[in-house]
Amino acid sequence: MKHNKISYKVGQFFMFAGPSAILFAAVVIIPFIYGLYLTFTSWDGVSTTKPFVGLQNYAAAFSDATYWKSLEITVIYSVVTVILVNIVAFALAILVTSGIKGQNFFRAGFFIPNLIGGIVLGYVWKFVFNRAFVSIGESISGTAPASLLATPNGALFCLILVSVWQYAGYMMLIYIAGLMSVDRSLKEAALIDGCSAGKAMLHVTVPLMRASFVQCIFLSTTRCFMVYDLNLSLTDGDPFNSSVLAAMHVYNEAFVYKNYGVGQSEALMLFAICAAIGIIQVYFGKKGEVEA
Repeated sequence: MKHNKISYKVGQFFMFAGPSAILFAAVVIIPFIYGLYLTFTSWDGVSTTKPFVGLQNYAAAFSDATYWKSLEITVIYSVVTVILVNIVAFALAILVTSGIKGQNFFRAGFFIPNLIGGIVLGYVWKFVFNRAFVSIGESISGTAPASLLATPNGALFCLILVSVWQYAGYMMLIYIAGLMSVDRSLKEAALIDGCSAGKAMLHVTVPLMRASFVQCIFLSTTRCFMVYDLNLSLTDGDPFNSSVLAAMHVYNEAFVYKNYGVGQSEALMLFAICAAIGIIQVYFGKKGEVEA
């Protein structure tokens, strides 16, 4: 009888989940609510007063052409990166589960770039693009070619390339788990029935890995929309602000130009866009999920 009392259940909740719930509220819920409140003020991030301005910051955010331009660049960057990351990660997963010699070594090697922070990774690849590739080009042609980071399209290409190199190893692990969870007897049955290895992969293995695809696409999409560290260290928005992604624009608006309210409003809009894309993608991904 005692176990059915509400006070007992509340006590059990606080005993086991209380510390985690308090920490989650302290570092996620309360800052989110406080940030939402700041979008209705004209606070500059320094002063002690926070004048209430209503929806003025949202109106400024909607009329900020540079914000929408950075969002457009982010969408292009995210679409291309998400597609390439998942294709490369899936191919790597097939490779390291095919029984090749040293597959555990290759798994560790492909995953290592994900362990390097975006800031460090960006500076390393900046040196490679600006010095190493330019020196190689000069030794071949006799004249020093321009760095890829010196042109708008080249800078975006570099961002995509480094992101694919960084994220593919992490997504590969999820695809490996998906591949290994598919019952081997199903693939063998398909092969006995006359399926080629490619058709067995396409019509048997891939449909049963739908949960892995949903998870990988969701993770890579949210990462791409929120990327800031790599953008800062690799291109810093150059040349001519042509590679400023949405997260960098929000940071600059809030902390460089001291428009904290507008920056916070734009951050909230970016969060809403990411959440909407994530929910839609997961909904349609889960809808056709099948079980063996």
